[in-house]
Amino acid sequence: MTATATANINRTIVNERVPAPAARLSLTPTGSGPGLLDGAWWPRSRDLSRELPALTDALDGRWGRITHVTVNPTHWPVIPHKVPVTGHTLRVGWFAAEQDPNKLMLFSYSVGRWDLLVIPPETGAAAAARLMAAAAAPGDLLTASALMAGEDGPREAWETLSREEEWETDGGGAPVEVGSPVPTGLLCTQGM
Repeated sequence: MTATATANINRTIVNERVPAPAARLSLTPTGSGPGLLDGAWWPRSRDLSRELPALTDALDGRWGRITHVTVNPTHWPVIPHKVPVTGHTLRVGWFAAEQDPNKLMLFSYSVGRWDLLVIPPETGAAAAARLMAAAAAPGDLLTASALMAGEDGPREAWETLSREEEWETDGGGAPVEVGSPVPTGLLCTQGM
């Protein structure tokens, strides 16, 4: 007689959404003067379906229920039409030419519209902290792209300086200014 083994499989399905980490967010103080941005958001990925629930969880209590979001598709590989968030469904739209590629617009029926700088997920912590502080400064009149360009400018200058220093330490010559005389031969003196 042979023994047969039986396996029991528990087919319990969990329909709960796994809570996302809290949104990395910086907002202008309540009651501050008007500016072009209402703060900054630093998502952890470029997946709107994954990132928007944590953002709306953080904002719904402060700004009322967020019902609609618009983005520029430049930095978002997939833009879903609807995203389930806590207690409702968020509609997502996009504008290619009309909306700053570094900005997210949020809409609420009860309160209005807010504009947030979107800091790319791959941004370093120090740069993100500077950008978040700048975007949340009351009365700031810089656009989202201007803030991003301002952060990129010093980094690009530093990278250029580093390349020049590397060139000089590897035996390259110092840069010659346009219009400077360039030596073409050996200098001879009398008495040689």
